Amino acid sequence: MTAAKTFKKAHFLNLDTSMTPEHTDVTAPAEPHLPGDCTAVSSVLSRVGDKWSVLVIMSLAGGPRRFNEIKRMIGGISQRMLTLTLRGLERDGLVTRTLYPTIPPRVDYELTELGQSLRAPVENLGNWVFKNLPEIHSARARFDSGGSLIGSSIEEDNPA
Repeated sequence: MTAAKTFKKAHFLNLDTSMTPEHTDVTAPAEPHLPGDCTAVSSVLSRVGDKWSVLVIMSLAGGPRRFNEIKRMIGGISQRMLTLTLRGLERDGLVTRTLYPTIPPRVDYELTELGQSLRAPVENLGNWVFKNLPEIHSARARFDSGGSLIGSSIEEDNPA
């Protein structure tokens, strides 16, 4: 094949290389994406990303706790919300509930091994929040005062 013919076929290529034009789909995922995957991830993230779940996980990081102890540690959570949160965490295998047959009955809550594995990511998220809180407060203040955060506002991008 002559250089002239190569040039006609792929004029954008360097003639000194042996490259040939080909299509590479870089947007295609390595594995097929199933819609059910998003639903599964979404349901777990809604549990572990919930405000109360994060606080309960962190309150149990030091070991087993009783219901009222958790309630006092968190503050601001209603009895019903704490009950629902603990049940959800137990259902997802993050917390165990141990009932002791005493009078009155004693119930302890404790992180499972799976729950313990969630501690580090939750702590990292909390550390990120504390580190970036001043910037977040500034952004909220700019937004609330009607200032633009990045470039233009949504209304400017989408005129009515």
